[in-house]
Amino acid sequence: MTILVILVPVALALGLAGLGAFMWSLRSGQYDDNEGAAHRILSDDDIRR
Repeated sequence: MTILVILVPVALALGLAGLGAFMWSLRSGQYDDNEGAAHRILSDDDIRR
């Protein structure tokens, strides 16, 4: 039962760290290129060897 005293705060800290990383990626513009994938799939830049 005492292990819960350790595991619950660790789980909460990891969850908050993940949420913080996601919020940072939103603010830094990681998801701003909405049409880039649509254009990349149409480009013919394959190098065949």
